[in-house]
This record gives sequence, C-alpha cells and structure tokens, in this order.
Amino acid sequence: MGSRQVSTTDLADALGPDALGRFALPGRITVAGLGISGISAARALARLGAAVTVVDNGDGDAHRAKAADLAELGIEVRLGRLESGGHAGETLPEGTELVVTSPGWKPDSPLFLEADKAGVDVVGDVEIAWRLREAGVELRAARAASEAGPAGGSAAAAEWLAITGTNGKTTTTQMLASILKAAGLRTAAVGNIGTPIIDVVLGEQEYDVLAVELSSYQLHWAPSLRVHSAAVLNLAPDHLDWHGSMEAYAADKGRIYEGNAVACVYNVADKATEDLVVEADVEEGCRAIGFTLGAPGPSMLGVVDGILVDRAFVENRQKNAQELAHVEDVNPPAPHNIANALAAAALARAFGVEPRAVRDGLRDFRPDAHRVAYVDEVDGVTYIDDSKATNTHATEASLASFEPVVWIAGGLAKGATFDELVQKAAKRLRAAVLMGADRALIAEALARHAPEVPVVDLDRTDTGAMLAAVREAARLAERGDTVLLAPGCASMDMFANYNERGDAFADAVRELAAESAANTA
Repeated sequence: MGSRQVSTTDLADALGPDALGRFALPGRITVAGLGISGISAARALARLGAAVTVVDNGDGDAHRAKAADLAELGIEVRLGRLESGGHAGETLPEGTELVVTSPGWKPDSPLFLEADKAGVDVVGDVEIAWRLREAGVELRAARAASEAGPAGGSAAAAEWLAITGTNGKTTTTQMLASILKAAGLRTAAVGNIGTPIIDVVLGEQEYDVLAVELSSYQLHWAPSLRVHSAAVLNLAPDHLDWHGSMEAYAADKGRIYEGNAVACVYNVADKATEDLVVEADVEEGCRAIGFTLGAPGPSMLGVVDGILVDRAFVENRQKNAQELAHVEDVNPPAPHNIANALAAAALARAFGVEPRAVRDGLRDFRPDAHRVAYVDEVDGVTYIDDSKATNTHATEASLASFEPVVWIAGGLAKGATFDELVQKAAKRLRAAVLMGADRALIAEALARHAPEVPVVDLDRTDTGAMLAAVREAARLAERGDTVLLAPGCASMDMFANYNERGDAFADAVRELAAESAANTA
C-alpha cells in the first residue's frame, strides 16, 4: 500500500508545531482499544504532537506487546484493572479533550458515558482520517521536496467514494476499486475492508480516489464525513445489540449520504435506502441514483436482456441508455452480486469513469474466499462456502441463488430472528443441518414455516463439528443438489472468525471428496 510509518520528526517538520489545531484536533487524546484501527489512530495522533493515552480492558501477553511498541513513541497505555479501581477501558483519563474509539465499542460503554458527562467528544478513526486528508497532502509534498527538490507531491486529497449496507459492502468496494483501476486511476480499497484508512491518508502513496467501505459503527463515529458520492446497498436488521434499534441502525447507515457532492446511490428494491437519501442534507446539485435488477428508469442503472445499462450518466436520460457490461462479466453472476456490480458501476460513473472501464473492471474482479465460493463437487453434489453470510439478509440472498439446497446454518444470532428467512427459502430447502449456540432459533423457525424439511441438530462445538455437519449434509443431499454453508449467524461461538469457519467447511468437503475417490478407486 505504500503507507510506511514515518517518524515524529517527519510529521513535525512537514506539518509544523500547530498541526493539531489546523486539523481540528486537541492536544490530549484518549484512544479506546488496542485493535488495528486503535493502534493506527494512536500512532498518527502521537506523531502529530498529541499526548495520547490508549485504554483497553485486556491485559494479556498480546496486549502488553502492543503496549510496549506504542510506548516507544511516547504513548501511554493503560490495560486491565487499574490500581485505583475499575478497568482501564471504562475510566476516562484526566485531562482528556477528545476520545477516539475503535469501531466495535458500543455507544453506551462506561468510558463514553463518562466522556459525555465531561463534555468530551467521541469520534472514530474514519473521522480522524477525514480531518487529516490535507495533512496527508502536505506530508507527501514535504517528502517529495526533500527527496527531489521543491516540485512534487499531490495537488489535492483523494476523493472518497463510500459504500455501506447490511450485506455486500466488501464485494462492492472491491468491485469499485477494480473498475477505478481499469480506468487508469490511482486507487485503493480501504476502511472496514481491513486497511486502516488513517495509514492510507498519511501514507506515501498518492491516490486520485479511494473506494471506502464503511460499517454502521464507523459511520456512527464520523460526524463531519462529507464524501464525493456514496451508496447504501441494502438495509436489514443487524447489529441491533450495538445500535439498540433498527431505527438507530438505519440512521447511522444514512450518515454516509450527509453532505454528498455528486451522487447518492440507493437500491430501488429496498425503499428504506431511498428514504435515507430523501432525509439526507446534501450539496446543491447532488443526484439520487437508483440501481435495480430490472429495466432502469431515468437516473437509474439496471439490467435489460442480460446487459447492465446506465440511464443516469448519459445525455438525454429520458430516452437514452448506455451499455456497461454483460451479466456474464460479473463473477459470480448471482442476482445479489449483479446488484453489487450495479452499485459499484453507479459510483464509478458518478466519478466520470467511462463505460469500457466498468466492463473491464468487472471482468478483472475476483471475489474473496468464503463469499459464495465454489469448493467442490462430490458424488454429483455441489458444495458452496458462503461463511461470510453472517446475518439473515446475506443468507437470504445466498439461498436464493441455488435450488435444491441442503443448508448448513447456525452460530451467534446477534439478536436476529429467522421466520421471514425460512418462509422465503422453504421451497428451496432439501434439508437443514444446524450447529452453534443459537441453532435452536433456526430450528424453531423451520418447525413453524417448513415442517416438512428434515432437520439435523448437531449439539457439539468441538473441532470435528464441521466435518460432522458436512457428512450429515452429504447423507441428506441428492444428485444435483447444493450443500450451502450460509450460517446466518456470527462465528465466534465456535471459530475465531468467519474465515476460519469457511476454511473448516472447505477442509471437511475435501476430506469427503478424498473418501469418495478412495471408495470408487
């Protein structure tokens, strides 16, 4: 990524001693959390001259190792239980003027309640990155001047094209980055996708435009964010334990539209996303752009006879449409993924990208593992890994792509219910194999709405549980069926993350395939 960390001297020399004030940052800042984004924020703020304290309730070896690294930069780290009583992550350090939180910390965390009482603002790493965009420009100019004379350095901060939604964020962000690269633009996929956005903003690499994935958590803590264009892909109940209600969750998602300059992209099939556009306060001239799997109306992108077309960014959009790509250019060409491609194309077109680059970028795109990923075919049965389907909305889209399906599901439900999902998918289900902490919720929904579907309840959480689930699915499947891992739940009850869960599924399928081959040899 070209985002090498620089020393305190580099930042101080490039930005001057008044850098904090110029970028609307105070002198004493507390960072909540020792995760990737917390460490990124702490390093950057310390190098700008802030007195930084990092707090975290953890106190294990990994936490202490991270604390030692930060201490070398003059950053104080408070871990675990404090000598004065209470926990570090729940106690506001004296003199704090701003709290920068890691995305997962809940708004009602004791630390933030204490900050609120003290009149101290709480923001996230995305907010800090947004405020520091011009700092990155100055820093790169100073580097260029020191290395090659006075000329050099980017003339302006990169524009942000932002994406959120309950499902499809990562895929759409990667598709957008692929399209932008095909157009010859300097770009990167950043944010919730895994690359700390502060590191990119202050890094050495110059960019024309960034494809920015933003979670509802990150948006909640980014009050001044005002991007070029943004998309909300869909809205369905998720993370309600964090937000408190569906209304609060939707409101945080809608923050992505605030202050948009060119386009607010919404899903025609999901009216809630359009409602967020209507409610947003945007710049004069910003347009509402819809995407649909059907034939598009004016100011929309959609599909006509297997062709992705644009009726938004064309002359005389009342009568004209521009071909962008064919459905077969989308990998995989499942309906929900075509919707992702249309959203990415809409943002790219809002930035002025030509139609051919949309097609080339979609052709070049390769999805990540564990997202509707083909694993193998064993004895005439196809095995698909969609471990990334961690909520009911994603699982609904996954189930809609295959028929008949033996469904492997379960895990941590995060407050979700499964009745609507089962009602919609019932006719596609050959059988279901359930595992994980909240599998009973899915079993009850199946009993109510699909009582004819055979259900296997696996009451085990050991390392062999996934292999047992795959064996049961294979027993229930018939030739031509698809065994689909689309859990509808988070993975942390049994696995470190959804990647590990997907890997376990793929390993189990490979073992099944080896046994089948041995039996037929």
